[in-house]
Amino acid sequence: MQPLKRRLALFGGTLLLAFAGASWAQPAAPARPAIRAPDVRYEPTPQNVVIDMLKLAKVGTQDLVYDLGCGDARIVITAVREFHARGVCIDIDPRRIREGRANAELAGVTQRIRFAEQDLFETELSDATVVTLFLSPQVNLKVRAKLLRELKPGTRVVSYVHDMGDWQPRESIDVNGAHGPRKVYLWVIPNKNSPLP
Repeated sequence: MQPLKRRLALFGGTLLLAFAGASWAQPAAPARPAIRAPDVRYEPTPQNVVIDMLKLAKVGTQDLVYDLGCGDARIVITAVREFHARGVCIDIDPRRIREGRANAELAGVTQRIRFAEQDLFETELSDATVVTLFLSPQVNLKVRAKLLRELKPGTRVVSYVHDMGDWQPRESIDVNGAHGPRKVYLWVIPNKNSPLP
């Protein structure tokens, strides 16, 4: 190699190493904050209750289960692994979405779950066949109009602990929760010209 070409090659290699070293030395990007503060405090649903919720909703292979406020994604992961459904995990908190994705990867079910870091009130729900909730009395009341507006008739809605005010459930069961006996409620979205649940 001629001296000038050798010097240029060495100079280029040095620049490449310098740029590579600079990129490695960059501090990690800070974790992105939530879009807004979550509506409820994160509390995982006990696994035995997850099973009871999915059984009450009669989840099966044709279902698309949306979990609003998915936390660590255990409800949707269980729906996919144990009931052979597909699922969508919605959470406003990026930490929960990261945790849920990691759990889905460990469970080997990522190909059947979609994750959305979104405000549940801004999420389009129309393709859901089952919606699961573990929110609060206030948020349940607030989300009722959205459920009626967007969900198809026959879609099942299941809530752990909290009811829907004056909406009468199709069914409710007693479960053994983390803090003692609790309820799980089931509603079925009516036809548009039918009375409210």
